Amino acid sequence: MHTSRKHYTLTLLLSLSIVLLLSACSSGTEAGNAQQTAKASNAELVFASTKDIRDINPHLYAGEMPAQNMVFESLVINTPEGIKPALAEKWDISEDGTTYTFYLHKGVQFSDGEPFNAEAVKLNIDAVLENVEKNSWLNLVAEIKETKVIDDATFQIVLKHPYYPTLEELGLTRPFRFISPKSFVDGTTANGVSSYAGTGPYILTEHKQDQYATFTVNENYWGDKPQIQTIKWKVMPDHQTILLALEKGEVDLLFGSDGDMVDNESFKVLTDQGKYSTVISHPVGSRAIVLNTNRSATQEPQVREALMYAINKQIIAEGILNGTEQVADTLLSTSVPYADVGLEGVQYDMNKASDLLTAAGWVAGSDGYRYKDGNKLELTIYYNSDNAQERTISESMQNDLKQVGVALNIVGEEKQAYLDRQKTGEFDLMYSLSWGLPYDPQTYVSSWRVPSHADYQAQLGLEKKEWLDHTITDLMVEQNEEQRQNMYKEVLTYIHHENVYIPLTYSVTKAVHIKALQGVGFNVSQYEIPFEKMYFEE
Repeated sequence: MHTSRKHYTLTLLLSLSIVLLLSACSSGTEAGNAQQTAKASNAELVFASTKDIRDINPHLYAGEMPAQNMVFESLVINTPEGIKPALAEKWDISEDGTTYTFYLHKGVQFSDGEPFNAEAVKLNIDAVLENVEKNSWLNLVAEIKETKVIDDATFQIVLKHPYYPTLEELGLTRPFRFISPKSFVDGTTANGVSSYAGTGPYILTEHKQDQYATFTVNENYWGDKPQIQTIKWKVMPDHQTILLALEKGEVDLLFGSDGDMVDNESFKVLTDQGKYSTVISHPVGSRAIVLNTNRSATQEPQVREALMYAINKQIIAEGILNGTEQVADTLLSTSVPYADVGLEGVQYDMNKASDLLTAAGWVAGSDGYRYKDGNKLELTIYYNSDNAQERTISESMQNDLKQVGVALNIVGEEKQAYLDRQKTGEFDLMYSLSWGLPYDPQTYVSSWRVPSHADYQAQLGLEKKEWLDHTITDLMVEQNEEQRQNMYKEVLTYIHHENVYIPLTYSVTKAVHIKALQGVGFNVSQYEIPFEKMYFEE
């Protein structure tokens, strides 16, 4: 049996046995039934997460985005039907595309009683702009020339150039969301805030770090109030604990992508049981491996191309991800705006991979691995140690690469260390997950120019890296739709042919919930959970 498949199967059997054992326990069933009855009052929803909410300051990036989305709002919101009003009831755009005038909803208050008005909008947006170091990944930050208070309910943004993703980026979960001026510390939010007073449908009323957070309905909310009065964000250390809590009736909802809440086999078991409702989103992002073109072996184009052929994506999609994700031929799905540019994917072919490595001068040694100039073809892939799924995918790739004479070391790191490594460029291979709509393609591609991302570091060895960055900069302000499409095609085609990424699958978001809970669905962004749309049926 394939080594990684054996490891994964044992893990899944453990998960499966626990789920089935608990399902058979009458006490667990009785608890679940009692829970279904108790929830009819819409008093409380319990959401299980492996992560604490942390610091949900909307202008920084330490907090969990679903928590930030409950408390803080934006001028506009991204929806499947396009941009819609939020705190701004309408807006105008000047003919030259550089001036956006927003007309704010009147009578809106922050949860601490402070009025939401144009002065508060300016204070918040200026705080984001001043913290350039943290926010430079978002191109709109560099494009805003001036912010103006026209009157109490009218606010204006003036851009340096016309910038087509302006509204999409203003509607993101962060950083352009609004916190009460009273929450600012020394006139800024860059060094922390004194409270989490937003205008959103929920208020954070209690937080015990690494235990739970409680969100209650904002009784003075200006919009339609949610039906569920309290959201309890319960922190649980691992997937098995979460599954046990679900079966015991202690949890109502699991929600997440990339295997961070429930592994794929357990998801299938829970679906087949019929005791719970399970939902899968449309593809939300691209799961890929980024290859560092600035490292000794992976700087060779033929080596990168060989790695493309050597990875059996079908095993990953069907065997590890249990068929919940489709194989990716290109970095971005053709359904993503501007990404249908006629690129062809690479099919698994061990012979082709071996031929490319031989042509590049990497010769098989007596130990089965390849050598050139006395150096072994040995690579290291890094992953977030909290993500068991990435470990299993790495083991599958390790086995594939061994068949063509490439040694792959697997190193799991704590999340912050893993993120810090991206900034240094000290890696051969890393996991890359595109950000999904509404970030794809513009914000995701724009971030390739920022040194703090693995994408930038991995692209440094490309002959045309300078051209790539300049082209991305130009396309962000290109007003002509046809020309913009051509520029995206140039960028995506270059990256594709240089084999900077090994596309694996198109990722999805999954939800498991008790049947009494209704309204469970997905927002455009995979980083949001639409708690405000949920309710318990009477």
